[in-house]
Amino acid sequence: MPLDLASPQRAALTDRIAPQWRAPLAYLAVAWLALFAVFAKAWSEMALQWWDSSTYNHILLVPLILAWLVWQRAPELAKLTPRPWWPGLVGFAGALFIWLLGDISGLATATHLGAVLALQAITVALIGPRVAWALLFPLCYAIFLVPIGEELVPALQMITADITIALTEASGIPARIDGVFIDTPAGLFEVAEACSGVKFLIAMIALGTLVAHVCFDSWLRRIAFMAVAIILPIIANGVRAWGTIYIAQSQGISFAAGFDHIFYGWIFFALVMGALLAMGWKFFDRSVEDPFIDGSAIANSDAFNWVEQFVTARRTVVAGALAVALIAFAWATAARSLEAELPAQANLADVPGWTRVDTAQSYPWHPRASGADRRLSASYTDADGRVVEVVLALYAAQNDGREAGGFGDGALPPDTEWRWLSATQSGDGVQGDRLQALGLHQRVAETWYRRGDWVGGSKIMLKLNTMRDKLFLQSRPTAMLILSTEQRAGEDAAQTIADFRSSTAGLGEWIDRAANVD
Repeated sequence: MPLDLASPQRAALTDRIAPQWRAPLAYLAVAWLALFAVFAKAWSEMALQWWDSSTYNHILLVPLILAWLVWQRAPELAKLTPRPWWPGLVGFAGALFIWLLGDISGLATATHLGAVLALQAITVALIGPRVAWALLFPLCYAIFLVPIGEELVPALQMITADITIALTEASGIPARIDGVFIDTPAGLFEVAEACSGVKFLIAMIALGTLVAHVCFDSWLRRIAFMAVAIILPIIANGVRAWGTIYIAQSQGISFAAGFDHIFYGWIFFALVMGALLAMGWKFFDRSVEDPFIDGSAIANSDAFNWVEQFVTARRTVVAGALAVALIAFAWATAARSLEAELPAQANLADVPGWTRVDTAQSYPWHPRASGADRRLSASYTDADGRVVEVVLALYAAQNDGREAGGFGDGALPPDTEWRWLSATQSGDGVQGDRLQALGLHQRVAETWYRRGDWVGGSKIMLKLNTMRDKLFLQSRPTAMLILSTEQRAGEDAAQTIADFRSSTAGLGEWIDRAANVD
């Protein structure tokens, strides 16, 4: 039998790809795989949050949504020719800089954001501005891969509590609110972190953004729909919390808690989602047959001519991306290796007008500083019998698992009976936290941080100062100071702490003396 010397046939899948897209897609696939590999830690952390945290379960659908959005544009994309574009490397460098800031400061949100932005930026660099414009919405929608939103919990707790107490009183139930606790004849209810509604809010924002893009052409209608998508879950969550209290008045707390546990899952989200779509349905002004983009119009547009003069070879883009990545990783490695020298001896300094006493608590309270290299604690009392408890934690470095203000660390110890009740403000304007245990024991706590010459209570400012030092490869120790006092009848606990602070004659310098840091 004669041999068939004809050239081998391409696979059917390859034939379905437009010829001008085959090489760019191959380069893009390799680039993405490389980025997934080098940022494996960030992606594994994100994937774990998507799977384990109910707040971010909806993100599991985002990759499928992105694939669907690109697939819908595929026929029009085939009319375009991807061109490698070196200015895209500027965005790639910016993405890696954000990742670097997060990596050296322990700010997980920044590392996750940088990993996602790197994928977006390298895509733009390899396909060029014209195709990137055609894929603008899918590229931007990829931001929803970043698990973010937990920062909204305290504010949403207070909003939910305000809505709940208003509805409770309007329904004729006598109630008294104290922070996030609502006292009713049936018992004491807490608007806990899990009841803040944050998971439904961020899921509804992701859903609302998709629906606004797919179902509307009018920007005015899109904006109005997004406003409803944000407001509706907040109000609905307050109604849900009120419903739990209302049911408890007649059926008891156990029944209400069981009902709420079942109802507060995806059933509640499905009802709110249905309500949102029902309200927007009759205002949809985009036909399902309308293409998302016009490939021919984008291909023939002169608007991209100027920016396309910066096209270059694909190998140049890949080489540039590799060089940027090597610089970022070398910088991160050097910054992570920094560690300040802590003194062998450290002792809390004296405070004029205050005397050291043994610590006595009406209910156990032990703030957490799990990654600290040194931990000091003491209690001080003044002539009026007021008592302030002091906890000072010292850190030689700020890394994962050993950072001031890390997850679970601070004045509110996790897995205990202590709960956040409300914010406080002393006479000098300093904010603190009011904590409560078992509905009976209250205390006020202020948390301060010291790094270099800066002292303050903001975790964000601590992160920024840490970023600054590590960017310039400076090693400095970090201190976390917690000042707390029990709430007693007739005493302003926040003012007691303020008076203690003023007696130190400079809190930052007092921390330095206590830590024996020059």
